[in-house]
Amino acid sequence: MALRVLAHFVPGKRVLDFLAAEADWLDIRWCAADDDDGFYRELPDAEVIWHVLRPLSGADLKRGERLRLVHKLGAGVNTIDVATATDRGIAVANMPGANAPSVAEGTVLLMLAALRRLPQLDHATRQGRGWPLDPELGETVRDIGSCTVGLVGYGNIAKRVAAVVGAMGATVLHTSTRDDGRPGWLPLPELLAASDIVSLHLPLTAQTHHLLNRDAIASMKPTAVLVNTSRGAIVDEDALVGALRDGRLAAAGLDVFEAEPTAADNPLFDLDNVVLTPHVTWYTADTMRRYLVEAVSNCRRLRDGEPLANVVNLPTGY
Repeated sequence: MALRVLAHFVPGKRVLDFLAAEADWLDIRWCAADDDDGFYRELPDAEVIWHVLRPLSGADLKRGERLRLVHKLGAGVNTIDVATATDRGIAVANMPGANAPSVAEGTVLLMLAALRRLPQLDHATRQGRGWPLDPELGETVRDIGSCTVGLVGYGNIAKRVAAVVGAMGATVLHTSTRDDGRPGWLPLPELLAASDIVSLHLPLTAQTHHLLNRDAIASMKPTAVLVNTSRGAIVDEDALVGALRDGRLAAAGLDVFEAEPTAADNPLFDLDNVVLTPHVTWYTADTMRRYLVEAVSNCRRLRDGEPLANVVNLPTGY
C-alpha cells in the first residue's frame, strides 16, 4: 500500500516531474497553505505531512490519527507543536542546511538592496526623476566591502554569508550563545554597536523572541542596516518601525515578519528605507530539489522501518 503524504503547498511542474518516479509507492495529496477545508479533509488519512510555513497546532496533530511523521521542508520547527507530536508518537524531522545556499544569497541580496537604496532608485528612475543624480548618494550609499558586517547567530547560513561578504572585502563579526573561539566573535551588545550591517540568523525560541528590542536597536549606529531572513519575531517590529521612521536606523532588508502573511496596513509598507520580500529567500528551484530529495528519502526510511534522519523530538520507536 502506498504511503499517504499530505504536502502542504502548491507544487510547480518541476516538483511534479521530480516526484513522478515515486508514484508507485508515494500517494501525495497537495493542499495550498490557505486551503483549510482541503487540509482538514485530507488530514485524517495522512501518514506524513510535508510542512512549510502554515502552523501545525496540537489540535491539528490530534486530528491526524494516522500521522507518523511531520517533515519540515526547512530547518525551523517553531511552527509545529513538537510537544504534542512527541506525546502522540509522531516524529518531527527537519532539513538543516538544505536551504542555506539560497537563504545566504537572499541575505546578501537584501543587504545590497537596502545599502544601495535600490527601491528608492528604482522608483525614481521609473518616474523620470533619476537624473540629475541625487548628491546624497555619494554621502550615504556604501560598499559592503567597506562595511563591518555583524552576524547574529553563526550556523550554516551565517557562515555562507560570512564567506560571501568577506570575499567582497567586509570585516565580519559574529556572535552566538558563547565565545566559540573563532576570529571575529563578540558579545551581542558590542557587535551591534560596531556593525554597519547587522544580519540575523537565529531560530525563534523563548530566548530569542524580541532579542532585538527597543534598547538593542537603539545601540546600533544610526547609519546601520538591519537584515532579517530568520524569523520575524526576533525583532520588535514596532521598535524597528519607529527607529526607521525617525532616522535612528538607516535602512532594513526584511524577508520575515512578526505576523505572516503580513496585514495590508503594516506600517513597514509606508517606509521607503525598507526592502521587503515575503519569506521567500529560501524559495528557489535548487532548494526545492534539495528538500524533495530529503523528504522522499525519509519517507522511504519510514516505509522500510529504518531510522529517520534529522528527527528533532525522538519519540519512542524512532
